[in-house]
Amino acid sequence: MGIQQMSATMEKYVMPVANRLGNECHLRAIRDAFMSLLPINFMGGLAAVISSAPSVDSAGTGITLAWARFVENNSTIFSWINALTLGAMSLYVCVGIIHFLCKSRKIESFLPILLGICGFLMLILGPESLGWDGKLAEISYMDGRGLIPALFISILTADLYCYMRKREFGKISLPDTVPASLSDVFASIVPGAILLIIYTALFVIMNKMGTTLPELVYGFLSPSLKAVDNLGFSVGITILVHIFWFFGIHDAALSGVLSPIRDGNLSINAAAHAAGEALPNIFTTPFWVYFVAIGGCGSVLALTIMLCVSKSKQLKTIGRLGIVPAFFNISEPVIFGLPLMLNPVFFVPFLLTSTINAGIAFAAMQFGLVAKSFAMLSWQMPSLFGSFFSTMDWKAPVLVVILILIDGVVYYPFFKIYERSMVKMENEG
Repeated sequence: MGIQQMSATMEKYVMPVANRLGNECHLRAIRDAFMSLLPINFMGGLAAVISSAPSVDSAGTGITLAWARFVENNSTIFSWINALTLGAMSLYVCVGIIHFLCKSRKIESFLPILLGICGFLMLILGPESLGWDGKLAEISYMDGRGLIPALFISILTADLYCYMRKREFGKISLPDTVPASLSDVFASIVPGAILLIIYTALFVIMNKMGTTLPELVYGFLSPSLKAVDNLGFSVGITILVHIFWFFGIHDAALSGVLSPIRDGNLSINAAAHAAGEALPNIFTTPFWVYFVAIGGCGSVLALTIMLCVSKSKQLKTIGRLGIVPAFFNISEPVIFGLPLMLNPVFFVPFLLTSTINAGIAFAAMQFGLVAKSFAMLSWQMPSLFGSFFSTMDWKAPVLVVILILIDGVVYYPFFKIYERSMVKMENEG
């Protein structure tokens, strides 16, 4: 089957499904909620990097000793920052999904957000001691392990609240002279009461069972969640994302499904790192950004470097325009400018480079050759720097350099074929 036939097949069968996935309100709200967490993730990642000081050792240098002692003396501060940033990801995701779902339905989101937070705290936190002199609660499941219950709470809250409000269920009518904000509150009393009754009933059931909702869900789904953190899934999802990209379908169509997995694993790793425990997960957001898609989807950084020294004037121009964005993991200028999209010459290397990166990087982390990631500073941080700061392992940038060289070897023969055709066309013109 040729590229044109494949393109026609994708447009006929896959594109409609991808468009529906990308535009489905719940998946779009999940995607937007995770994207909105960037400032919080950045702060959590920065705190995690700073707190990753070498152990205090008299053999260390003055700088490393000062750094280690600073972290040691302020460990509570760094632990608390971690607990309220990456360690509270589920709460922020819950708030974000409610906001974006209500926004898509043109419903004011403030009151449902309050109801959702109440439901989240009631069902995710585990009360340990409740008295007039103080209250203690278990907050461990506010991190990535609470994402699935948070998705359930947020979608239930937004869907049920919007459904009742649009149908004016239990609306308490007030005179026109009453301010609109007050009328809105009274109109929300019955929908809010119904949601709180549902949360309370679920809490009573969990409490009688001696557990919490995330403990129950995580215990049930734990084997499935561990099953996706493997080499086969990492390679398979990389191929799928790049097939979508090759035919012009942005990976945002899949982010509603992928974000909870990648960011959830990152949050769990961050909590384990803060606790001084072994990191359990490999397939995280920084793993994807810094080790798999080096230069953006298609791993175009190596190709862009070759374009900059091409014998073709057009390719050289595209390379010089795309090299800086690719260095910061933005591949669109090359994907659409070369183009790579729907270009039969580059179909194989476009899929192969990132897939090889995923396989090698996963194996390197699985066998302990490179540390696993626990911090995410920015999607636009160059992989050479991001790989180090996300793992605090000097071998990580070395691995990235090796992967870039491999990407270059894969791209090179296809680049030369395309370059010859472009040079011939320019000479004939």
